[in-house]
Amino acid sequence: MPKLSVIVPFYNVQQYAPDTLRSLRLNAHPDFEFVLVDDHSKDETPAILERAAEQLSDVAQVRYIRHEKNGGLATARNTGLDAAQGEYLTFLDGDDWLAPGYYAELVAAIEDLGCDFVRTDHVQTTARARTVHRVPQGRRREVLDPRDAILPADRTTSVDYAYAWAGAYHRRLLDRGLLHFTDGLRTAEDRPWIWKLHREAESFAVLSLLGVFYRRGVASSLTQIGDVRQLDFIRAFDQVIEETAKDPDADRLLPKAVRTYCAIIAHHLSDQSKWEPAVAKQLRTMSAAAVRRMPQRALGDVLDTMDLDRSAQLRRLRRRITTAKAAA
Repeated sequence: MPKLSVIVPFYNVQQYAPDTLRSLRLNAHPDFEFVLVDDHSKDETPAILERAAEQLSDVAQVRYIRHEKNGGLATARNTGLDAAQGEYLTFLDGDDWLAPGYYAELVAAIEDLGCDFVRTDHVQTTARARTVHRVPQGRRREVLDPRDAILPADRTTSVDYAYAWAGAYHRRLLDRGLLHFTDGLRTAEDRPWIWKLHREAESFAVLSLLGVFYRRGVASSLTQIGDVRQLDFIRAFDQVIEETAKDPDADRLLPKAVRTYCAIIAHHLSDQSKWEPAVAKQLRTMSAAAVRRMPQRALGDVLDTMDLDRSAQLRRLRRRITTAKAAA
């Protein structure tokens, strides 16, 4: 069994894949496994990966898998999880890269701590700018209860730091069904995933370890494209609400889930200029329906404590669907 499996989905990233693959080579070890998943790219990415798989096999264990059709990031990660053999697992996106030797430090830390998973800080890059983003948890290198890191509801917490690649995960989480993503989600796929992890895993720790460089502003990224695929955030957060509502601590946890959902809706509504007109209309309609589906008691408390601009925006959505139902 490899010590670490690294799952790396790629889709139309011929410009960036060479940097990603070079950084994998600088992290290679005979006991590491790189699972390269091409999600049916239409550019030169498959050819780049075929060459890289052959070259990387000199320094690590390599699996190269190509999808027959494009399924999105969540589906590609699931393909990698199904193929991975490692005792520990982690992720990397096909347009990001790593500091040399990062994975060796990551594995040493999670083995030393003996917990279910660890989370790490990362460097966000936009053109030549570099910004360090830290896990919103002040206690470092200390084994903690993941459920305790969900709250408080009115502050940024560990479930808001949803980057799957910012950490490592013991295989027992995979065996328990906690590492797979909701198949087919095109965006916000990390949100139900991180909530499930924090609700159901037993232990985690946060490391002051920088090694992942997250590339922002990529033209092909869904965060840069205002098309209908971005509306999957509603399906993702509906799942968070539905699953959290079944939790024994639902009364405590739902306010956090509802507040986060409301904040994301408000964010997207405030940036409607990026959306295609038909999609912007669909966004408003779906957001209004989402507000109506939320637990109304928790929603009322959230709206009473949010800032005035976002609260007013969400109250208008709430009235909109109530008025429409009354007219019907």
